[in-house]
Amino acid sequence: MNKRLIISGILILVCSIVLKLIYCGIKNIKIDEFHPAAIIFVVDSSASNQAKLDEEIKYLKSVCAILDPEDTIKILKVSESSYLIYEGAPTDGSNISNALKEFTKYDSEEYGTAYGEALKKAFEHSLTMKKEGYVPSIVVIGDLENEGDVSKQIDWDTLPQNVKNVKKYIPEISMMFVYADPEKLDNVKMKLNPVLGEKKLVLVNEQTVDKSQRKLLEAIGR
Repeated sequence: MNKRLIISGILILVCSIVLKLIYCGIKNIKIDEFHPAAIIFVVDSSASNQAKLDEEIKYLKSVCAILDPEDTIKILKVSESSYLIYEGAPTDGSNISNALKEFTKYDSEEYGTAYGEALKKAFEHSLTMKKEGYVPSIVVIGDLENEGDVSKQIDWDTLPQNVKNVKKYIPEISMMFVYADPEKLDNVKMKLNPVLGEKKLVLVNEQTVDKSQRKLLEAIGR
């Protein structure tokens, strides 16, 4: 009888220890909290970029395809001026296609590339979406050519400071530049890498575009 009691006591003690270890292990497991992303696309529909536009639109849609239904996107067109042409779910393929088809077609009366104006608006949208609980990221799709009104173009001397100012409120913000020539992307690297860092600045030329969507997911913490 005493032997059975001793064995039972040992088994109870062992089980208690095992259960305690399992409980502590589960308690210490950290589950990554999901944060929806807000991707702000800047799409160049100017005359100088028309030849690549169809391919770039396909790329934009491929990015939308890998986003979560809880994410949101905004699309800013860039030509002589820049304005919002779509905002909503990345899964709404029909409306995304309709907006791009209608508002990115060539207009012979428009001349210029208002990238600077577009980025200013993209930063403003990012700040708003951060307040709404999203992780913002700006994806610039185009050749980065400077044409037309100088006041609407990117000022590469002041852009790093502008990004630094935005980072005060959105430390996790990331930027991606796609389809520009390597020479222009190298300039982006020199200007913005010291501010954003390697993980939050993604540069993709036409030859390295394949599977680059994964880099964007990593930049937004997926």
